Amino acid sequence: MNQPLRIQAADGCELSGHLHGDPTQARAGLLLAPAMGVEQRYYADFAEWMAEQGWLVLCFDYRGMGASRAGSLKDLDADIGTWATLDAAAALDELSRQLGDKPIHWLGHSLGGQILGMVPNRHLVTRAVTVGCGSGYWRENAAQLRRYVWWLWYVVVPVALPLFGYFPGRKLRKVGDLPRGVMAQWRRWCLHRDYMMGDEGGEALRAQYAAMTLPMLSLGFTDDEFMSRRNMESLHGFYAGARPEMRRIAPNEVGARRIGHFGFFRDRFAATLWPQVPAWLQQQS
Repeated sequence: MNQPLRIQAADGCELSGHLHGDPTQARAGLLLAPAMGVEQRYYADFAEWMAEQGWLVLCFDYRGMGASRAGSLKDLDADIGTWATLDAAAALDELSRQLGDKPIHWLGHSLGGQILGMVPNRHLVTRAVTVGCGSGYWRENAAQLRRYVWWLWYVVVPVALPLFGYFPGRKLRKVGDLPRGVMAQWRRWCLHRDYMMGDEGGEALRAQYAAMTLPMLSLGFTDDEFMSRRNMESLHGFYAGARPEMRRIAPNEVGARRIGHFGFFRDRFAATLWPQVPAWLQQQS
């Protein structure tokens, strides 16, 4: 079953989501939190596959993204904190409503794994999986990204945001269109050694992350063009209480030439990478 639905955030903003699976038959729920600039439809094949394994999967778009985009991004007042504390929180509440007392798991791709500790109702999550998730601190980025990312942070973004009123990523062929507040906050994070913890209120946020004790699995890839091993270790170090299990997979281990930052969700990995998620979730239960 693939059912579109509208999700209302606490401030009244309507978000687009899709439910994959049958709430009455599912053993548990899985909230799929997207990467920066990635629409929910990108995850549909994986979501359908997980539904076939017995999970009720909810995919959604953050406000201003994909099917949740309404009107001009110039008029949207939102940052990454908004996406976490309002949008992801609303999606989590919706999945909880659909499931009743069945457990809920979190799967975060890149940014979707970074923000879990910011979500106010994160206590609803019993287990978490991150995919291609790490700190965005630019000096620790994968070598091929470091070659040009400084140009993005020190030249492109400072010029584009006041000029356009949002980040015109589609025109620039970088990331995708993003609200001004999202890109400005992400830039601050990526320029600071402590990433999100270097922003205002970082010490309280660090304690908030460290207090989480749920089981956590990190799936990373040796050929990730964005995230280095150090990026991944740094970000998951914030989840100190969870003591994440770190798996760093080389393409040749699964008979592939390439996985990269986005490849995990391609259906060619349905027989190799995808089964690691339900297997680990079942093992933890």
